[in-house]
Amino acid sequence: MAISSWDDFPVHQTSEYVRHPATSDRNFYDRYYFNLHGSSDEVMAIFGIGQYPNLGVTDGFLAIGTKDDHRVIRASRPIADRSNLKVGPLEIEIIEPLEMIRVTCEDNEWGVSMNVEWQGSHRPLEEPRQFLRREGKVVFDTQRFAQMGRWSGNLSIPGSSWTVTSDKWGGSRDRSWGIRPVGEKESDGIRQNVSVMEGLWNYFPIDFGDHSIIYMLQETNDGIRELEEAMRVWKDPQKENEWLGTPEYDHDRIPGTRMLNGSVITFPESNIVMKCTPLLANYVAIGTGYGIEDDWRHGMYQGPETVVQGLHYKVEDIKGIGQYGVVDHVGRFEYDDQVGYGLYEHGFWGRFEKYGLSDRAAVFPE
Repeated sequence: MAISSWDDFPVHQTSEYVRHPATSDRNFYDRYYFNLHGSSDEVMAIFGIGQYPNLGVTDGFLAIGTKDDHRVIRASRPIADRSNLKVGPLEIEIIEPLEMIRVTCEDNEWGVSMNVEWQGSHRPLEEPRQFLRREGKVVFDTQRFAQMGRWSGNLSIPGSSWTVTSDKWGGSRDRSWGIRPVGEKESDGIRQNVSVMEGLWNYFPIDFGDHSIIYMLQETNDGIRELEEAMRVWKDPQKENEWLGTPEYDHDRIPGTRMLNGSVITFPESNIVMKCTPLLANYVAIGTGYGIEDDWRHGMYQGPETVVQGLHYKVEDIKGIGQYGVVDHVGRFEYDDQVGYGLYEHGFWGRFEKYGLSDRAAVFPE
């Protein structure tokens, strides 16, 4: 049955029921992403839930990283009522839209649990729309908003637990929807050996207390900037957001890897030079559905019943392959007399010859 609870609200954008997106593109998705950290190198949790209406799937994940261990809880089920944001032990509850959210992972056989509440630090920032066409096919057509916030509650893994308090624990979230590669891998056809997002990816949303800076850049191997953001967002709603100007980057690469030791991001038009230091890596591409494994991808059908799985890896065993996907870090950021903490996210996919990456397998040279 297509009709659902949301059809009782005036939210329709087309003549279809809410269950059916306006596009029939298989790759339509609607997803939540959050990260949580204690402004230190101790632990980083990353979690999200997504819906893939044209694939008939909803799924979610929780990835908890420490220096030594990488633990994942993931779940998938057939989609039904799109207002239902629970899948297996994972659930998102919208307490006050755009301001307050609760995210939980119920107790399970893998000893991982979480019950945390998010309070937004500022009004959401509407990020640039991302539109990419490769060999005639639209591969990305997405809309996003970003927001910094503070967390409170509790988080536990075997052998460790944390009391999460808003004075210390922060993080960012993004809400995105539209079209991007999801589900079972499609035939490439004419796009054989064409990387959808070949090149450099940076995403650094940072909380400085009374303001945030959100820097984002996607640069192709040919040096084309297909997506760019450099905004200062004030906690005071009476202050206007500020465009900081075209950002420039200088990344300190670790030879023999695709990892970074740190970065300097410069916003020349605003006279801001920001030093960025990664504190703790979370190899979020491992086990969560971001495309590294063939058996579990965001939106992939896992069967007619709810499937819940728990994974546990040693960081030393996964970092070699994990560096070829998106890597999230807790980061420390400094400019002028400001010190902030946030997400230090990078990816180098396929070629990026500017940094000596000549093919998909290449690593940074000495």
